[in-house]
Amino acid sequence: MHTSPHWRRWLSAALRAALPSQCALCGMAAAELVCAPCHADFVAPARLRCLCCANPLADHVEAPAADARAAEPDAVTAVRWRPRCPRCVARAPAFDATVAAVDYAPPLDQLVLRLKFAAELATAPWCARVLADAVRAHPDLPRPDMLCPVPLSAARLIERGFNQALEIARPLARALDLPLEARLLVRRIDTRAQSSVAPRERESNIRNAFVLAPHDAALVRGRHIGLVDDVMTSGHTLGELAALLKRHGAARVTNYVFARTPPA
Repeated sequence: MHTSPHWRRWLSAALRAALPSQCALCGMAAAELVCAPCHADFVAPARLRCLCCANPLADHVEAPAADARAAEPDAVTAVRWRPRCPRCVARAPAFDATVAAVDYAPPLDQLVLRLKFAAELATAPWCARVLADAVRAHPDLPRPDMLCPVPLSAARLIERGFNQALEIARPLARALDLPLEARLLVRRIDTRAQSSVAPRERESNIRNAFVLAPHDAALVRGRHIGLVDDVMTSGHTLGELAALLKRHGAARVTNYVFARTPPA
């Protein structure tokens, strides 16, 4: 039976009212995936993060003097002075910025695990909403021209049946009113999962694993690309993708991740 978008929204709301859900974190009755008290406890507290990699920073970081900020080009003045962690200052990554909604830590890490390994796809739109809120909380950061999910290999996609980054990217693109280029990037090498690789080997594990889809170089040249993923751990995967995009002429790359693994 064909239903209009209006009727689908009405039907969805009616079903939610008729079938109350439980909070995925505490088990109490909730209208959303996560109840309001858990959202306030685990999601709402914003953290000061590094502009580049989104690792947590100290609560207070001095900004450069106004005359130093004034020396920057107008288009980037609002962004340049935002704090960076010592690691990104010492060795700037290929990407230009990262927006992370939450830390990858209990209990929110369980939502990611259930999305990826239990195929609880209803988790993805909620992650996208939280991430969209984090993006809106930084109006000084320029929005990308398009969003692109971190791709899975063909073998991993067949095994899992879906790409969790794409499941988050779709509703995120709608929330931010941005185009989604789901096939812009291709993972040509089925690498070992980064979580299973020793930290010192992660950069080499992911090297040359990705290519740009044929005939899409013109789409990238001079554009600001937003990369979407569920979790950012070491940053090597996103760094490899950003470097690839920059080699093909991308002007800027920003990462949008639901969760950021805090440094050990």
